[in-house]
Amino acid sequence: MVYTVAISYKIKKKRPGRFGTEETMKKTWWKEAVVYQIYPRSFMDSNGDGIGDLKGITSRLDYLKYLGIDVIWLSPVYQSPNDDNGYDISDYQAIMDEFGTMEDFDEMLAAAHERGIRIVMDLVVNHTSDEHKWFMESRKSKDNAWRDYYIWRDGKDAQTPPNNWGSCFGGSAWQYDEETAMYYLHLFSKKQPDLNWDNPKVRQEVFDMMTWWCDKGIDGFRMDVISMISKTKEMPDGEIQGLYGSFGPYCVHGPNVHKYLQEMNEKVLSKYDIMTVGETAGVTTELAKQYAGENTHELDMVFQFEHVEGDGKYGKWTDEKLPLTTLKKTMSRWQTELYGAAWNSLFWDNHDQPRAVSRFGDDRPQFREVSAKMLATCLHMQQGTPYIYQGEELGMTNYPFESPADFRDIESINAYREWCAEGPLSHEDFWPCMLYKSRDNARTPVQWDDSPQAGFTTGTPWIAVNPNYKEINAKAEAADPDSVFHYYKKLIALRKENPIMVYGKYELLLADSEELFVFTRTLENEKLLVVCNFCDHKAAFTIPEEFVGAPCLIANMANGYDKPEMTLKAYEAFVLIKK
Repeated sequence: MVYTVAISYKIKKKRPGRFGTEETMKKTWWKEAVVYQIYPRSFMDSNGDGIGDLKGITSRLDYLKYLGIDVIWLSPVYQSPNDDNGYDISDYQAIMDEFGTMEDFDEMLAAAHERGIRIVMDLVVNHTSDEHKWFMESRKSKDNAWRDYYIWRDGKDAQTPPNNWGSCFGGSAWQYDEETAMYYLHLFSKKQPDLNWDNPKVRQEVFDMMTWWCDKGIDGFRMDVISMISKTKEMPDGEIQGLYGSFGPYCVHGPNVHKYLQEMNEKVLSKYDIMTVGETAGVTTELAKQYAGENTHELDMVFQFEHVEGDGKYGKWTDEKLPLTTLKKTMSRWQTELYGAAWNSLFWDNHDQPRAVSRFGDDRPQFREVSAKMLATCLHMQQGTPYIYQGEELGMTNYPFESPADFRDIESINAYREWCAEGPLSHEDFWPCMLYKSRDNARTPVQWDDSPQAGFTTGTPWIAVNPNYKEINAKAEAADPDSVFHYYKKLIALRKENPIMVYGKYELLLADSEELFVFTRTLENEKLLVVCNFCDHKAAFTIPEEFVGAPCLIANMANGYDKPEMTLKAYEAFVLIKK
């Protein structure tokens, strides 16, 4: 059923704030950049083994140059046994065989730099693989030189772990090791033992490794779960959440995390012109100002996850969309409370989240393209550095999984076992949540063209290609000036031409609307009006008087903006600019 929601409002005039001009904010290249995340395993395969690799990335750099992005965030390519798809590292200064060689990496880095594209590495230093030489030495005895590189504890008794903490990937956060009859902590997989950052030798090992990569010429680090590196000495039972106790109060934003990051900045980061972003689950705006404040000497920006992780029915698992009012309230709080104090990271999805258009938009064929463009408009018009996850610029969708056997992600596999196969829920209850939230949705291969396996590989892909690749692929979209790809290309170009998109002050309008996400951006004498319809029906809208007749900067469909009263189509978005 099509129905119309009538909405109008008046804009309150405000005096310019302290940070209301471009000149009052520190300008840096990473604030003005657009970042593209590559998940190497699923990006491009060059040798037909079904696994993406470094040569594959190099072969597609011209595509990324044409799109207009400035930075590649490269998910881990280090040597790894692949228990968690590369986030379990066995050697920080070697390349995973499946991805190629260090020579391949150097070639990719040089080729990217030749095209004006910077490379940001994924830094995973909360934990290592249990196959890392440090851990293999650590577990040999209680008194060896590497023992204190990790966190070991006695159990409550011979059969009971030190506490009730659950791992992020299911099961206990403790693993019994028969070699020394003690438990080691692993907040993720049992093959990912947590490093003991209280040990200065560990910190120096990490800083030396980071320096080695910076000297090689990389342009920064995305720091995996960096807010978890400091743990409390005391490790009591946690409050039961789901099936286990929560480790959050004892392991997230711990007692020395800022001290250790300041040490990292002093010894490594401050010596290079690089970009840093920290994955900081559970972060608040106040904590973000500490992690990434203009003058705190820690990180450049953080990832917060309130808008993507606040909707779970069974832990993180759900099949329900976040109400738009909740989404707006969350995103707007970060826009306003960090303004002039710290820098935002803007994203809809990544390798750990389902596809943006399936989650926040509408992936039905009649709405997929227009809602993907709407989401891009909404995000890229906010203040902060935008991140595009591979395939997002094509409007790639969630995968239509048919059975639990289709999954490759350790988190999804373990969740199905704990919640369903061995747990309290029926398949019928849990399966829709798996389909909606599984990380594997983001990890299916990039759809390059309509040839077999979407042009990703000549072999059998490590995870199935989405069957909609014949309709959704880069070749077709690059040839279509009205495609999602070209819309992203235009947004990126506009951001480089209009400082207001980078530095303008944000103000939310229509906070109570469940249909429209409307906000303004203001920089000196310029002002943007951003209007996004988040629903699959029409909505009436009254353009504020000061914007009537203002030029349209970008829109995802044709409409008229010369009169105050208008009707937005389903998922319509437009931006007006007043100078």
